[in-house]
Amino acid sequence: MSKLEPPRYVKILFDQYSQNGIMALNDLHKFLMEFQGHEQATKDDAHAIFNSLKYLNIFQRKGLHLEAFLRYLMSDLNAALCPSSGVHQDMKAPLAHYFMFTGHNSYLTGNQLSSDSSVEPIINALRNGVRVIELDLWPNSKKDNVEVRHGGTLTSPVELIKCLHAIKDNAFHASEYPVVITFEDHLTPDLQSKVAKMVTKTFGKMLFCPESDQMKEFPSPESLKKRVMISTKPPKEYVETQNSKEKDTRQKSRKSSKKEHWEDEKAASTIEIEIETETDDKDQLVQIEHIPDEEEEIEYRNLIAIHAGKLKGPLENWLSIDSNKVARLSMSEQEVENATRTNGTDIVRFTQRNLLRVYPKGLRLDSSNYNPFVGWTHGSQMVAFNMQGYGKHLWVMHGMFKANGRCGYVKKPDFLLQLDQNNMVFDPSKQLPVKINLKVKVLMGEGWDLDFHRTHFDLYSPPDFFVKLAVAGVPGDKAKRKTGVIKNDWLPDWNEEFEFSLTVPELAVLRIEVFEYDASGKHDFAGQTCYPISELRTGIRAVPLHNRRGELCKNARLLMQFKFACKAPNAI
Repeated sequence: MSKLEPPRYVKILFDQYSQNGIMALNDLHKFLMEFQGHEQATKDDAHAIFNSLKYLNIFQRKGLHLEAFLRYLMSDLNAALCPSSGVHQDMKAPLAHYFMFTGHNSYLTGNQLSSDSSVEPIINALRNGVRVIELDLWPNSKKDNVEVRHGGTLTSPVELIKCLHAIKDNAFHASEYPVVITFEDHLTPDLQSKVAKMVTKTFGKMLFCPESDQMKEFPSPESLKKRVMISTKPPKEYVETQNSKEKDTRQKSRKSSKKEHWEDEKAASTIEIEIETETDDKDQLVQIEHIPDEEEEIEYRNLIAIHAGKLKGPLENWLSIDSNKVARLSMSEQEVENATRTNGTDIVRFTQRNLLRVYPKGLRLDSSNYNPFVGWTHGSQMVAFNMQGYGKHLWVMHGMFKANGRCGYVKKPDFLLQLDQNNMVFDPSKQLPVKINLKVKVLMGEGWDLDFHRTHFDLYSPPDFFVKLAVAGVPGDKAKRKTGVIKNDWLPDWNEEFEFSLTVPELAVLRIEVFEYDASGKHDFAGQTCYPISELRTGIRAVPLHNRRGELCKNARLLMQFKFACKAPNAI
């Protein structure tokens, strides 16, 4: 095994900022400010780096020599995202102004058809920063309690109360900003009342219940710290029974007594309970004998902080702006793709005040995911993903929510929230000028020999590594590059630079993947990571890699340089 050698580029840089082979405290401070772009760096910052290297035998009291300097560059102290920035975006705007880390069918352990339901995926999601958890509520076999499962499939159930306790115990482990629980409700009114009691007892003062069901504006994440919110469709006032005369009599009586209380609900004229299965993209109609009393409906209804609806009828009706109330709309990825072609700016305008949730199409039985930027570029706050899977789209989702201190809320760019002088909103379909150029230099890598068995990649020789780079974002910003292959080396040294032109850097994510070359074309995966480009730190940075499931590798990492240039004057 060869010894880790600094790339020639790093040696030249070290010579530039050192004296007689030693980089003293003042030299390191100068390097941080001038080359790394850390203009606010202090000598205390440089001293902290010195202290972090004291445990190494290579550290000298007078300063860093070349090997110690390289170890600093490869360390977590020199991460591509600032490790100490924390939450730094304005968190006092309404919820509609933020992208929210959102899960889909959060209770499933695997595929959408036959996997187990469990609290474990919920716990894992919350501990990884997910802020929106989805639960599908169904009656149990005895019709006397509530369970969580993917209806119409072979998936096993898990008790709702276990899911609620898992959420309560883990909600604020990764972030103190609010958790939203979206219910896909397939319950009878008496079971809805049971859910209301469960939720109220479990969360207590953590539960946010608005004073009115006619909120004109959503609260801010800041005002909702350590609070839990319920989002679902309000219960219908009327239900259908098998005896039409009894149905008519009951409906007339209830309509008279409750007209004033429910007159704001369009759903009040509906005589069927519509059960919606998002993943099947179908609506099922059922007849229910139980007629709820007013207390049951109000008890459940009062839980709902974010009123939800699913697309039915003309799109224009749903996207019309109601200045007196805000709500959440759910659409499948296919519905959103189709809608953006005809009503793109209407969706942007709608999401300036209201919430839009996008969920995977029903054919994704393997728990795969889709391109999140279709939703994000149109202002959709809740782009719901299957967190238990893996793949490039999920990696990009993880990358996006590394921003803003990994708190699960990322402020939408101003151009998605503003109106121009003609009262027009941002049009995602228009070609935009280049706003900034990102230069990425891939220098070297290390750690695979510690994370993988010596014969993992090749039985008889060291691996042949190469790096793929890709920008995910608006269509005009998408681009891919790759390095050459370094043959037979556990410590590859590429020293290759690439340039990406970006029109909307605020919504761009840099995807980095490492592969071991195979002549068959089926290259072996060797690590990946994604970063929000808007928060990349300039200079030479350590880039730790993750496995396919997004878990951090212990040792495998790259050394890369990031540089921004060519800022256009008349950008977005």
